[in-house]
Amino acid sequence: MLQPARIQHPKVHRGKLKARATRGVELSFGTFGLKAGESSWVKANQLESARKVMARFVQRGGKIWTRVFPDKPRTAKSAEVGMGGGKGGLSHFIVPVEAGKIIFEIDGVSEADAKEALRLGSHKLPLKTRIVKR
Repeated sequence: MLQPARIQHPKVHRGKLKARATRGVELSFGTFGLKAGESSWVKANQLESARKVMARFVQRGGKIWTRVFPDKPRTAKSAEVGMGGGKGGLSHFIVPVEAGKIIFEIDGVSEADAKEALRLGSHKLPLKTRIVKR
């Protein structure tokens, strides 16, 4: 799973999601891409699940780029723990994805295969997406 090798601050504020992305909105590497249609937090395991299903579909036929990296730590307290006692330990990592940001890019396969792989990957993500072409 994607996660930073080490982090300076394990507990950070939640922050606000921007309505629209300004960076990472154009295809840079591949011919086809998966673009976020809404802003949301995406967990590292959701990204990995989407990447695995796309890689399994193309079967070494093409190249897949992941344009986002989950480097924001999230904390959680154990089940049935009362109020107080601090914030809780590190649970998982997320990436804030704004609407319009490219999440995955793919190249080296036919248009039909690329669209099908990106469609399968989009089902694993918790936000609306659309497939874009260079």
